[in-house]
Amino acid sequence: MVARVIPVAPFDLVIFGATGDLARRKILPGLFSRFRAGQMPADARIIGSARSNFDKAEFRELIHHALKEFVDKELRPQEKLDAFLDQLDYVHIDATGDAGWQELKDTLRDDTTRTFYLSVSPSLFGPIAERLSTRGIATEDSRIVVEKPFGHDLASAKALNAELLEYFTERQIYRIDHYLGKETVQNLMALRFANSLFEPLWNSTHIDHVQITVAEKLGVAGRGGYYDQSGAMRDMVQNHLMQLMCLIAMEPPSKFAPNAVRDEKVKVIEALDPVSPQDLVRGQYRAWRDVPGYHADVENPDSTTESFIAMKLAVANWRWAGTPFYLRTGKRMRARSSEITVVFRDPPHMIFPKMEGRKGNALIIRLQPDEGITLRTTIKEPGPGGMRLTEVDMDMTFADALGSDLNSQDAYERLVMDVIRGDQTLFMRGDEVEAAWAWADPLISAWQEAGHKPVPYDVGSSGPEEALMLLHKDGRRWRPVGD
Repeated sequence: MVARVIPVAPFDLVIFGATGDLARRKILPGLFSRFRAGQMPADARIIGSARSNFDKAEFRELIHHALKEFVDKELRPQEKLDAFLDQLDYVHIDATGDAGWQELKDTLRDDTTRTFYLSVSPSLFGPIAERLSTRGIATEDSRIVVEKPFGHDLASAKALNAELLEYFTERQIYRIDHYLGKETVQNLMALRFANSLFEPLWNSTHIDHVQITVAEKLGVAGRGGYYDQSGAMRDMVQNHLMQLMCLIAMEPPSKFAPNAVRDEKVKVIEALDPVSPQDLVRGQYRAWRDVPGYHADVENPDSTTESFIAMKLAVANWRWAGTPFYLRTGKRMRARSSEITVVFRDPPHMIFPKMEGRKGNALIIRLQPDEGITLRTTIKEPGPGGMRLTEVDMDMTFADALGSDLNSQDAYERLVMDVIRGDQTLFMRGDEVEAAWAWADPLISAWQEAGHKPVPYDVGSSGPEEALMLLHKDGRRWRPVGD
């Protein structure tokens, strides 16, 4: 199946930090992919901006090399590559000074939508927003995109929101979380709200528990300075995992519209019960053979920052009372795997003989790798000899079922096109960010005040034993990482 491509109107997109790693690896390759697919009009323009004093030709050469490095050769035919590079421009700008702003204003057109992507440090969000506004560069229809981390805690998130709202309205601000651009994440809403099959069962009467796992094989080497100040809670749980949980737990919105969807997500966060210390496990990977441990990767032998976290959450509302949500994420685990497992309750009365090792019905939503959905069901084992039960998986891998092109699209290219179209559905609203920090801050403060150290776990494992016990004590089991 070939994805249907809907072209967007002409636009001017300014990327601040255009020579940085994120722009070269994700943003510009994603834009090239949309250009190659015919979604970008011929008169769209992408204007790079950074501290580097490049001219247009030098910037195009830099991006040419980036595209050759991060886009497969068969996906970058020369004629498409040349045409895309022709749409690139560059303006050298001092984000906190005066240089380059008038040139940027003169470069932009009056009859197109202006979008400003801030692929820069959060400390520059305010200064850039202020200059875009006070120098007449941003218009009433302009959009501004900001990357995570959006704050380090509730106070800093509120300060960032206040800075941006001083110069832009909430409808102009797009707080990006690339997890929400994944095909399977978006399919969560279609799965729940476009099918009569699941929604009647989507409650504590029929669902025993929900597991959300985001496991990574890599450590933090190369970004240890940032990560050691952040940890798994701030880097992953407060944003990525919380967003996944909201999409699973939210009530049906009145319509598929940005504020209707985001209203329901905020309600989930505000309904979370406080997490007790016995329902939270923090871990830190340790050296194994020739693989260095966390302390070596961050060059801090005394670090108590967690590289793994697991917790049990309860949503205090009628739909989910009695159904726990188990979240875990970690570095240096046995496999790279992101998935959501919805485990259904057993039938109230089982008329068949008990099946040894029965796992029960489950809906497994794979976010990466091999994006897709698996429904685990119980059937009769074929052959004579009585009623013997077995479990089978009904699997739908997106690449196989819908075409490899759908599965190859990167989250960034979907989200950037949503910004151009003015669709905020998959972007976090200011009150949503603040609600997530208001929930996370007390947990972080509690373990910091208590001086708790993370428990060690082996590289290549599923995390600390204490995390396994988090479910074992409830008579449940984690789904194996990478299974």
